Amino acid sequence: MPGNTFGKLFTVTTAGESHGPAYCCIIDGCPPRLEISPSDIQRDLDRRKPGQSPAVSQRRETDSVEILSGIFEGFTTGTPIALLIRNHNARSKDYEALKNVFRPGHADYTYQKKYGIRDHNGGGRASARETLMRVAAGAIARKYLSTLCNIEIKGSLAALGSIVISNEDPDSSTDNDFFCPDPKRLPELRGVIAELRKAGDSIGARVNIIISNVPAGLGEPVFDRLNADLAHALMSIPAVKGVEIGAGFAAIMQKGSEHRDEITPTGFKSNHAGGILGGISTGQTITAGIALKPASSIRKSADTVTKDNEPTTISVTGRHDPCVGLRAVPVAEAMVALVLMDHILRDRAQNNRIF
Repeated sequence: MPGNTFGKLFTVTTAGESHGPAYCCIIDGCPPRLEISPSDIQRDLDRRKPGQSPAVSQRRETDSVEILSGIFEGFTTGTPIALLIRNHNARSKDYEALKNVFRPGHADYTYQKKYGIRDHNGGGRASARETLMRVAAGAIARKYLSTLCNIEIKGSLAALGSIVISNEDPDSSTDNDFFCPDPKRLPELRGVIAELRKAGDSIGARVNIIISNVPAGLGEPVFDRLNADLAHALMSIPAVKGVEIGAGFAAIMQKGSEHRDEITPTGFKSNHAGGILGGISTGQTITAGIALKPASSIRKSADTVTKDNEPTTISVTGRHDPCVGLRAVPVAEAMVALVLMDHILRDRAQNNRIF
């Protein structure tokens, strides 16, 4: 089915299902002579994988990446890069009862209506497990952006339900399983997750992404604005229901005299635009935020229908995340990296420069 390829010059095509033998992706357009090792990719995959703490899904997967092509003697060759990650811990029996029943809040209903067939095991192609290939591809883009362009991408948990988290210690977000930049809040967050598991329920979250050292000039006017491509990328992540760039929805409450970022000979006075004006980067830090819905796979009973449109109730068991926002941090970082990598290459092609 279409819609499985992302990007224009740096493209990523993913394939695979949650309970199939493996996931794979093809990355095309990566420049040659970029030093890449499996550990460069595995580092980010390990940040995303399930089963690492009581706060996330207990599905146990190694998520070990295999490089099949496009890298020779530790360097990219400029040819397509093929990556493979095998599934080892799928439990399809957990989904047998869902074969003819639609889970509310999931893609079961829409996949059936669109294609007339669906893989009910773990959600099949609609499973958020597909994002592991985005993370793998994003790790390569991230290595290029970091080593050749000095661009750094940092995501963190900004809210868990009604708990708003301040960005007190950004570096600490890499040291805990909540990607929390305020370690003092961890006991409170763990308590919320424990209560949700006990109640068989879930909660939504907000994730913030900060992109530093972005050069001015990235982005194309009108349809391919940098902020539009970032919104596209971030909204493509499963469970994302809202995207903000800069002030985002807070701009509704601002006056023009407050929101506009005044300019001085030494730079901008503020950054309500989030580092992008007219769809083109300003050279300031780019800031984005995403809202993620609460997971729909929960034990609490709900009304639904069967494939034959007969009324029934459902309670979803198995191994699921009480808050999908926790493992969304490395996925959001990866999608941002793919967008920036694509725009760096576009800018190089159009303007004959590399940052």
